[in-house]
Amino acid sequence: MENTIKIVKSVEELAQYFTSLLVLHISVTPDERTFSWLLSGGSTPRLMFRRIASEARDAIAWKKIKIFWGDERCVSPEDNDSNFKMARENFLDYVPIPSYNIFRIHGEQDPVAEAVRYGKIFSKHVEMYHGVPRADFMMLGLGEDGHTASIFPADVNLFNSDKLFEVTEHPDTKQKRITATGKIINNAKLVVILATGKSKASRVAQILNQLNGWDQLPAAQVRSEKGEVIWLIDRQAAITLNSSIKNEK
Repeated sequence: MENTIKIVKSVEELAQYFTSLLVLHISVTPDERTFSWLLSGGSTPRLMFRRIASEARDAIAWKKIKIFWGDERCVSPEDNDSNFKMARENFLDYVPIPSYNIFRIHGEQDPVAEAVRYGKIFSKHVEMYHGVPRADFMMLGLGEDGHTASIFPADVNLFNSDKLFEVTEHPDTKQKRITATGKIINNAKLVVILATGKSKASRVAQILNQLNGWDQLPAAQVRSEKGEVIWLIDRQAAITLNSSIKNEK
């Protein structure tokens, strides 16, 4: 299935669109089913979380939501680098989601063992599709180097891993991370890739305009034959896109 590209004027409009999209997909999920949502870290997701907590708190059936993470830094849940901590402080503490429906990655544990454990937890609580656990909704960010989740350019092969979660390392800080692989990402019903700001514009253009080297970048590996992938970007991140792409939006 081809990517859908949605360009909005501002980060505020992007947050509004993302929130509406989430609410819609939850609302059409049958009451007897749970809705699995994989979160991401980063500054743009923080804005999404705040918007959801403030404006969609009463519009979502929180009891049927199961929260997971697409990646996590190998730190304690109280560390400022923790994706879990960021989500808790900006979102989870403000909505009535049952604590037993929140499944964090234990970044403080041995990374290799935790990647295996989390894969088992995810498989246990998410419906299977073609023998692989399938998330209903997955949010991803886009790094300036073209990485997504915690799959960096040097580890782009992790999109083809047989494992559900792998251990990676930030190329500069050497910090260990645990990340979902392509096996999970490309099996999701809906993947939303968020990109905002001028600093992301060159990578957005490289991938979506299919410029030299684009197909070697991790974010370019996100695709789904049986689901949907939406690139949700603001005007600043879209400034160097081909006019033909912009005119379609």
